[in-house]
Amino acid sequence: MAPVSPAAAAAAVSASHHGRHLLPSSPRRLPRPRPRSRPHLRLAACHADTLLPSSSSEARAAPGPAVEPSSESATDCFVDWLRARGLPPGKVDIRERPVPCLRDGKDQPLRYVSAVVDLQAGDVAFEVSMSLVVTLERVLGDESIAELLTNNKLSELACLALYLMYEKKQGKDSFWYPYIKELDRHRGRGQLAVESPLLWTESELDYLTGSPLKDEVVARDEAIRREYNELDTLWFMAGSLFQAFVAVQSCVVHLQKVSLARRFALVPLGPPLLTYRSNCKAMLTADGDSVRLVVDRPYKAGEPIIIWCGPQTNSRLVLNYGFVDEDNPFDRVAIEASLNTEDPQYQEKRMVAQRNGKLAIQNFNVYVGKEKQTVAEMLPYLRLGYISNPDEMQSILSSEGDTCPVSPCTERAVLDQLVGYLESRLAGYPTTLDEDEAMLADGNLEPKKEVATRLVRLEKKMLHACLQATNEFINDLPDHTVSPCPAPYAPELK
Repeated sequence: MAPVSPAAAAAAVSASHHGRHLLPSSPRRLPRPRPRSRPHLRLAACHADTLLPSSSSEARAAPGPAVEPSSESATDCFVDWLRARGLPPGKVDIRERPVPCLRDGKDQPLRYVSAVVDLQAGDVAFEVSMSLVVTLERVLGDESIAELLTNNKLSELACLALYLMYEKKQGKDSFWYPYIKELDRHRGRGQLAVESPLLWTESELDYLTGSPLKDEVVARDEAIRREYNELDTLWFMAGSLFQAFVAVQSCVVHLQKVSLARRFALVPLGPPLLTYRSNCKAMLTADGDSVRLVVDRPYKAGEPIIIWCGPQTNSRLVLNYGFVDEDNPFDRVAIEASLNTEDPQYQEKRMVAQRNGKLAIQNFNVYVGKEKQTVAEMLPYLRLGYISNPDEMQSILSSEGDTCPVSPCTERAVLDQLVGYLESRLAGYPTTLDEDEAMLADGNLEPKKEVATRLVRLEKKMLHACLQATNEFINDLPDHTVSPCPAPYAPELK
């Protein structure tokens, strides 16, 4: 491709008649984000292409060796494109399965990478040449858009999305046409056929009421819009860029032990074709001039290939990939505690907290099965906030450790505060844990509501376990009927 100026590249994109379902019909800017509110323009997921416009032009692909059509369809050139460029045949293939719940029959089946032959742990399932991997190294090496990227502060994902948006306008002339077409087919859907909440409607986001994820979606939404609003030369593409960003977010792989320019990568045969699991150890890894996958368990022919999704919470899995992993050992909910800045002894308490590895604003992570340990870890921090006697504070400063004077009165006050916080947080969900269980057992939930319900159910289970553990601490007090002590500067819990 001959180098062109950024202005020419933008003009070429603007002139294209493709992608009409995603591009705004007339030039306009996206509204500036407003704090704590939903933007007027919300781009709900549609069934049109996410990255690639439909095109009737004839392909002018780079020449490659002749190959047999893939087993899926003679018109589907993705696997053929890979094999023509060096993918060894025989170990994996792409198969289809229906989505869990069709939307009026409009959803295309999901595709996944499966084993063609039996594999053993340690086998290389596939190896893709780095020449077929999209990285920032490749993006910034393309003179036609490099200036646009370097003159504007863009995240890695935004750069990759912009690059694919530029390539999509080339239609079948693009080297990446078969790969982008495959990404389009998935439309950013995860392995449960659910898109990131960034593409949910307002009413669908209400499924997440009570979950911290809802506010996180709002914040991420606004950050993406701010980033693209700063691209003055590309403002007319903002609608498509937003959806392209979400699609790239669901597919990007973080390669380890590579240069920063190769850290974020879009790998053919990688996600979303690979199934993510939190308890898997297999990862896509860079090995010289290729990216390979070494499996961590045996597979029978026909079984889907799975890889590790990293140490991500379920809320992050939903945000990035649209699914919940029920067996996620990294799942957690956070309880934020902060020392009261109005406290006359705030600086002394902050010093004691820092001495014991805590901050003035401290997150305590609650993991499944470890809720009581988290409550026990929180108690010394909360007790510190209840100290009001300057002599006691000086005694703590001069001692080692985080020991605070503990009386049944103080301990009851601390535990009562924690109980109140947990009950209030659980009351913020519109449904109870039992109601969630009943809805999931019924099996008729719409896919997005099912994913949201699974997420909030797991959050509630951890919070309920914390509440139970806190009440157990109360019952262990010598006299759990004592009146709580006053605490004008008690720590704040969020």
